[in-house]
Amino acid sequence: MRDMRQTFRIGEKEFAAPLWIIGPDVIEDEGFAVEVAHVIAEAAQRRNLPVIFKASYEKANRSSTDSFRGPGLEKGLPILARIGEETGLPITTDIHDNEQAQRAAEVVDVLQIPAFLCRQNSLLEASAATGKIVNLKKGQFLSPWDIASRVKVLNTAGAADVWITERGSSFGYQRLINDFRAIPITQETGAALIFDATHSVQTPGGAEGVSGGERHFIPVLARAAAAAGADGFFFEVHPDPEKALCDGPNALPLDQLDALLDQLEPIARVTREIPPLDL
Repeated sequence: MRDMRQTFRIGEKEFAAPLWIIGPDVIEDEGFAVEVAHVIAEAAQRRNLPVIFKASYEKANRSSTDSFRGPGLEKGLPILARIGEETGLPITTDIHDNEQAQRAAEVVDVLQIPAFLCRQNSLLEASAATGKIVNLKKGQFLSPWDIASRVKVLNTAGAADVWITERGSSFGYQRLINDFRAIPITQETGAALIFDATHSVQTPGGAEGVSGGERHFIPVLARAAAAAGADGFFFEVHPDPEKALCDGPNALPLDQLDALLDQLEPIARVTREIPPLDL
């Protein structure tokens, strides 16, 4: 049951696990995204951590028609390209159709499949065909045992690598629950397991027609995932979550990122050194 990944390869570079995917939910504007990216890059450099910057150019799945969706593909990809050039960080972003997979692959290092699209095989195949790493956000409606078929689709289509991001499972209405057995079960497929502590505390549609969240539980879940052997961590951050244009209630305040990394790094390190029990 213990098959934790030891390294990640992104392009020509190899990084020791765990991996960190960090960034704002959506590009609110170019200046905002660039400023946040530099803060994240500085934290990564201080700690010598393998960090990927994440921001969406479009949020296609919104609870309300009035919700902010981002600048779109044409304006968003150049912003992500600038961030990659200025910070040196690898980049990832959401894609939603086959054409976006091809366009985004020209700019980003990792293609991210949104949770609600994780069963769209044609999108998975188009993403894998670009030769990029594919990070599949696990749908809240999937069991841990369903992931094997998703990994097979991506591997068969030739993805450079496959990562699965766990964000909990639907438990009744407007509630997500994490089954930490999902970590070793997913790792048995050969895919890396990235734990999304921020979307795991989301309450979908639970705030008068938009998604709410319980960000005070982010550290608890992240520490539990580190102890359970996650291969990486995913955090959406924002300088002022109360004013965020998307998913503010489940965003980690940017000024709390260092403190959370202080908690998680030693747990992850010790966990990876513990020999498995033969049960």
